[in-house]
Amino acid sequence: MPFQSTKAKLVLHDDELKKLQAISRSRSEPSGRVERAKIILEYYDGSTISEIARKHDTDRPKIELQINKALQMGAVSSLNDIHRSGREGTITDEAKAWLVSIACLKPTDCGLAPEIWTMSALAKYAQEHCGEAGHPCLMNLAKGTVSKILSAYEIQPHKTRYYLVRKDPDFDHKMHQILLVYREVMTEIEKGGGNIYAYISFDEKPGIQAIKNIAPDLMPVPGIYQTRARDYEYKRLGTLSLLAGIDLITGKISASVEDRHRSAEFVEFLKKIDADYPAEQKIKIILDNHSAHTSKETRKHLATRPNRFEFVFTPTHASWLNLIECFFGKLARTMLRDIRVKTKKELKDRILKHIDYHRFSC
Repeated sequence: MPFQSTKAKLVLHDDELKKLQAISRSRSEPSGRVERAKIILEYYDGSTISEIARKHDTDRPKIELQINKALQMGAVSSLNDIHRSGREGTITDEAKAWLVSIACLKPTDCGLAPEIWTMSALAKYAQEHCGEAGHPCLMNLAKGTVSKILSAYEIQPHKTRYYLVRKDPDFDHKMHQILLVYREVMTEIEKGGGNIYAYISFDEKPGIQAIKNIAPDLMPVPGIYQTRARDYEYKRLGTLSLLAGIDLITGKISASVEDRHRSAEFVEFLKKIDADYPAEQKIKIILDNHSAHTSKETRKHLATRPNRFEFVFTPTHASWLNLIECFFGKLARTMLRDIRVKTKKELKDRILKHIDYHRFSC
C-alpha cells in the first residue's frame, strides 16, 4: 500500500499563488525567501517532504519546519524570519569598561607592534587577557561585538584625527606683521605709482615629480571612448623644485625651476629679483621659516646688498598667510595635474611656459 501523508494540504488563493511564483523567480529578493517560496510551491503541487528535501539537497526537518510555518501563519508570511528574543547578554558592564580602557591605549602600550587598533586585534587581545583581568565573559568575544561596545561609548580607536600644536610663541605678532604688509600693499595700490617698496610673496614648491609614460596615452574617440586611457605603468625621472614670487602690486610672477632648493638656489632667486627692480626701491619679501632663508650663505649675500631686502616671516605652520600659496594651489589643480613628460627638462620648460602665460594672474 503506497505511503499516505497525514499532513494537511496547503490551500493558496490566486493572489498568494501569484506572489509566491513572482518571489520564486525574483533576482532581487533575498535568497532565503526565494528558496522558501520554491519549497511552498513544490509542496502545493503535490511533492512529498522527502522529494523536496532531495531536490534542495537538505534534510526533512528543515522542509517540515517551513511547511508547518506556511500551514500555521500563511504561505506568504512564512517567508520571513521569525523574530527571536535571543540570548541575554553575558558581558558585564565592568568587562565593557575594561575593553574601552584598552581601546583608549595604543597597542604599543600593551606590548604589541601595530600603531592603531583594529576590531579583530582588540577582540584577540581581550580574549587572551580577559582572564587575568577578571573578565572571563570576554573569552569568546567577537570583533562585531567589540564594534558595538565601542560604538555605544562613541570610541573609534581605528581612526586618527590630526591636530596642530601651536609651536610658535610669536604667532600673533608675526601674523600681525604679515597683515600690516597686506594693508601697505592696498595703500600703495590706491596711491597708484611711485612706490617706495616692492612687495613680493615668495615660497618654494619642492618635490614636483617628473613622471614618464611607458605606453602612450589613448585619447578620446567620439562614439567609442569617452575618456583618455593611460597605462598603469610609469617611470619616475626625479623631482624638481619651483621657486616663485608674486609681486603683490603688479601681479607679475618671478620663478625659477631647480633640481634642489638649497641656500644656493635661494640666493640666485634673490639676485634675479634684485635685477628686476629699480635700485631705489626696497624689496619687502613675505616668506616662511625654511632654513635656506636664514642660512649663513644667504646672510652673506644679503650683507653685500645692505638696505635692499626686508624679510617678513610667516609664523610656523602658517603658510596659508602667504598669498603665493594661492598660485601654487592653482598650479597643482591645473597644469601639474596628471602631467606626464619625457624628461625633467621638459617638465621644467612646461612649468616656466605656463607661468609665463599666466604671469599676471594667480
